[in-house]
Amino acid sequence: MANTQTANRPARQGEQSRSRDIEPMEVGRDVVEYLREYARENPEAAALWCFGIGFVLGWKLKPW
Repeated sequence: MANTQTANRPARQGEQSRSRDIEPMEVGRDVVEYLREYARENPEAAALWCFGIGFVLGWKLKPW
């Protein structure tokens, strides 16, 4: 049982080092790029998501 844990360690360390190579700004840009592409391909769904998020935020954050 202890042998299987030590055998998996190098693979996990390799995954961690790869995830450290990605900069946070690149991840943010990738997410924005993906959302723009999704909105171009599915404008109705993107509009409904924006409406729903705006409705919930407006309802929860109303100033009075």
